[in-house]
Amino acid sequence: MTEKILARAAGRPGVVPGEEITARPDFVIAYDFPGYTDVFFKETREDFGIEKVSSPERFVLFIDHMVPATAPKEEELHKITRAWGKEQGVPVHEREGIGHQVAAELGYATPGAFAVHFDGHVSQLGAFGTFAFGARKGVLESFVTETLTMTVPASVKVELVGTLQPGVMARDVFHHMVRVMGPASCRFKVVELCGPVIDAMSIEGRQTICGQAMFLGATTMLIAPDAKTLAYVQGRSKIALDPVYPDADAHYDQVVTIDVSALEPIVVIPPSPANTRDLKDFTGVEVHTGYLGSCASGRLEDLRIAAEVLRGRRIQPGFQLHVVPTSKAIMAAAAREGLIEVLVEAGAFISSPSCDYCFGRIATMTDGQRAVSTGTLNTPGRMGSVDSEIYICNAAVVAASALEGRIADPRPYLAEAAGAAGAAEGPLA
Repeated sequence: MTEKILARAAGRPGVVPGEEITARPDFVIAYDFPGYTDVFFKETREDFGIEKVSSPERFVLFIDHMVPATAPKEEELHKITRAWGKEQGVPVHEREGIGHQVAAELGYATPGAFAVHFDGHVSQLGAFGTFAFGARKGVLESFVTETLTMTVPASVKVELVGTLQPGVMARDVFHHMVRVMGPASCRFKVVELCGPVIDAMSIEGRQTICGQAMFLGATTMLIAPDAKTLAYVQGRSKIALDPVYPDADAHYDQVVTIDVSALEPIVVIPPSPANTRDLKDFTGVEVHTGYLGSCASGRLEDLRIAAEVLRGRRIQPGFQLHVVPTSKAIMAAAAREGLIEVLVEAGAFISSPSCDYCFGRIATMTDGQRAVSTGTLNTPGRMGSVDSEIYICNAAVVAASALEGRIADPRPYLAEAAGAAGAAEGPLA
């Protein structure tokens, strides 16, 4: 898939791994952040003499960090971004949610497209068959010219087989992949994900897995479009492209098959996202705060399962549960379903969609505190003090832990909820 997408973007009949190419991204995506977009805007004009970017319809900017601004310098950054977008004819989407998710909602997740960002979590667009990767400072090249110079990465095929047990979510599947394959196993390569587990998984779950490709060392991750994908992108796609699929005889650098049938909920312990452990080995560890959100997990299925655990219950006194839907559209849908009401009544604090909880700008921890989190990282200082700890887990585990004030297994709560639902439906006539 990677070779086909990049060959088209480079205007060539074919490309091979290891080959250096010059390709034209279909989309150049960014969020405003100090040292990145403000520098791009300045250098494009002052160092390269470019007053207007070429093909502004390819660009999109998001204001999803430091929202709302808490200092004049933050609002000044937003002001600069708004002004540049208006001047260049580039859309700026503000306060609509986390850009990686909103980009999909707006149609930048086009099957077969090539997208570039400076943030690697844009790889979640790979759930739609889009080759999207983080090029860091290299994104400046796409501001200055219409192309990007890059090396074609090799591909690793990962087939997920089996059936997921109740209470096991996409988060668990991804971190189990890291445990099985190793955090550097796909370094500078692209992961092509397939198999019956992926076929059965929701679009949201696929986004969760693809968005964390970097923690396998991968450049990005791709899933071949299926009926679910095509239904989602219909009427959204920004450009008309044919979906791309791998050939039956495609060559891969490596092929890995992982059976997840016996997989149970996991926890990723500090201080590294490589430290995947079984949840059962850490149940009972005292925790003080919970974060349910981020570009990895804060979508409807996450909010639904958290509400399932919390419905009719109250979180532990003194525990702080912060729920941050990934986008405004998701937040509105959750409100329509009554999920927000359930979460609020349980004692959760619901915040407008932004990236601020994930990188420790809001609700920071002090020394000695521990969090259960669906955020992207658990490195020291990510959510406040460098002497605090972050345990990454799925949304159901965050909710169950909020009830007990300790890392908890959500499956008893889910089983009780399923039993209550079955009883409410009554026997079949």
